[in-house]
Amino acid sequence: MIRVRFAPSPTGYLHIGGSRTALFNWFYAQAKRGKFILRIEDTDKQRSKQEYIDEILDSLGWLGFVWDEVYYQSQRFGIYQEHAERLLKEGKAYTEKGVSGGEAIIYKVRPQSITINDLIRGEIKFDTEVIKDQVLIKSDATPTYNFACVVDDALMEITHVIRGDDHISNTPKQVLLYQALGFAVPEFAHLPLILGQEGGRLSKRTGATSISDYRKMGYLPEALANYLLLLSWSPGDNREVIDIQEAIKLFDIKDVNKTAATFDMKKLAWMNNQYLKKIDAQKLADLLIPLLKEKGYIGQDNFDRHYIVCLVKLFQSRLSTLEDFADWADFFFVEDIRIDSQAQKDFLSRDLSEEFRLFVGRLEGLDKFDVAAIEASFRELVQELNIQARTLIHPIRVALTGKTIGPGLFEVIYYLGKERTKARLMKWVKK
Repeated sequence: MIRVRFAPSPTGYLHIGGSRTALFNWFYAQAKRGKFILRIEDTDKQRSKQEYIDEILDSLGWLGFVWDEVYYQSQRFGIYQEHAERLLKEGKAYTEKGVSGGEAIIYKVRPQSITINDLIRGEIKFDTEVIKDQVLIKSDATPTYNFACVVDDALMEITHVIRGDDHISNTPKQVLLYQALGFAVPEFAHLPLILGQEGGRLSKRTGATSISDYRKMGYLPEALANYLLLLSWSPGDNREVIDIQEAIKLFDIKDVNKTAATFDMKKLAWMNNQYLKKIDAQKLADLLIPLLKEKGYIGQDNFDRHYIVCLVKLFQSRLSTLEDFADWADFFFVEDIRIDSQAQKDFLSRDLSEEFRLFVGRLEGLDKFDVAAIEASFRELVQELNIQARTLIHPIRVALTGKTIGPGLFEVIYYLGKERTKARLMKWVKK
């Protein structure tokens, strides 16, 4: 049975690179009906923190990468010590006193040539003459990364090691230890780097932020997983938006691209928009309500859910993130709207008292206040005034919303209601 593992170090939050590695491991396990193992590599007692472990577990679960087994290296120190001492007894390792007073156990590297057939990159050859002797257990009794990794991969029966290509330099060191311990060497697949748009390493500005931050910004887990998948793999036929279960049926680790992938925030926003447009409005409202509560736009309990669903439908096709809704629809929830200074200068700098007063009068006279009636009354007014519709549409929109763009003006007026529309327009009417 195929067994793969994702082995994060809890010295920081789960970021794009780590989550892409987790995705490809989980995908391969799903595609081959194997097992996805989660191993928390928390041997660094100083830097490993519970808050990082919690965030990693929570983010993986949110993305949908469900693991079959979970292990913590901090609970396995005795196992590493036992295998190091076995190498010591077999004459394959030696001890050396450290500055702390304890003894380190060190593996003696002997010259040889190592060849691996990387599932993504093909044949890679290494010469161990350039590799120095490898510390297995430090003088403070903690295991080194390469040794703990090899022991765990062997005992956990990992068949395929899928990880970033920054680990290629570790591979010959680990192969030496597999051989020394008499363990079967797993297959390797090294994923290409993810670069920022300028070609360098990812930075905060170019996407190197935690998965929990993407979640807070309003990205959907399905959209983020879909985008991560495209960072080195394609389903073919120029498709980009693809259902995860369908993609699993097509996936093979050998089809992963070996060249570095470029992380594009604009492309991620586009992908999220594709998913937000398709999601049921009721479900989207459920995702937005906590955000609206957090911003104080609605009460904890006393809010009109049906009204929120109606507003969601107004904005849904335009949204790139959930945060967009809170930013764009704020004028529906607050009394004192913020008016863009440039929009005010462009559309409200001239005296519109007469036009606004006349339009308010038309709205007050409507027996049936609905979108069709609102639009009809507006069209009649601009015809009587002998002006183009846009001459009045833009000023009214800015006075009501504070913005120059948004949903249809007549829908905005309908959902604001007659009284709020009147109050906001009359603020611009000179007494």
